[in-house]
Amino acid sequence: MKEFKKLGFSDRFMFNTVMEDPELCRRVLETLLQTKLSELTMPLSEKEVKATKDGKAIRLDVFTQDSVSGAVFDTEMQNLNRKSVDSLALPKRSRYYQAMIDIKSLDSGNDYQELADSNIIFICTFDPFGKGSYKYSFRECCEDNPELKLKTGTAKIFFNTTSESGDMPEEIRYLFEYINTGKPLDELTGDIETMIDSKRDDFELSVRWLREYFDREDARYEGREEGREEGRMQARIDSIATFLSNGGTKEMLKQFLNATDEEIELAEKKLDELNGKL
Repeated sequence: MKEFKKLGFSDRFMFNTVMEDPELCRRVLETLLQTKLSELTMPLSEKEVKATKDGKAIRLDVFTQDSVSGAVFDTEMQNLNRKSVDSLALPKRSRYYQAMIDIKSLDSGNDYQELADSNIIFICTFDPFGKGSYKYSFRECCEDNPELKLKTGTAKIFFNTTSESGDMPEEIRYLFEYINTGKPLDELTGDIETMIDSKRDDFELSVRWLREYFDREDARYEGREEGREEGRMQARIDSIATFLSNGGTKEMLKQFLNATDEEIELAEKKLDELNGKL
């Protein structure tokens, strides 16, 4: 569990938090896409999209729309987190995300021409296709006549922050370097870092992050065979111990995470054991 005050722009939680600011979100998108955008609607982080009641829901990292053109942007920060590139299934995920956005954007009775242009953007801290390019852009065209465009108004764009491509615009290089190292190099990355510094002192935000962490841990064990409950409980105790070691109090754990006295006692005992080994 990463300490909240050490979260950077490459961490999905902090990325989503920063990109909730419409102006910073616009500037990041303009840098990546190398185009001017109008004022963006209020960006929504972790927006849930579901086509049917029983269908698979998706959570979009940052969902926003150009107030003039109506173009939609879903921007995702993607780390490997010890997974393989293939296991992430980014191409098919982008296809599904695109479909869910289209279904939700076209009201009953509206003409297909009213579908807004939409852009699925993955910022990857690895090379998603292994070709060394800093950007992989996909738009539909005819296989038999590549110059013939289908003009669906859709784009799927994958950025590779590890690229050393010589054709990369300077401002994109600065943004990639910041994502990789956390060191700001220009005005945009400096403004992002200033925003992150202010968020690191936000107590309510740190609690929100901790809650989301516990939700992820619970989901990880959900639906698994009997006998894994012990593993889920151990993960929760480990998380509580980490929170205590980072300055959290018993009162905070009880108030915000519904931690029981027994869980806190087990976490304290674990910390004592760890400290005894140091």
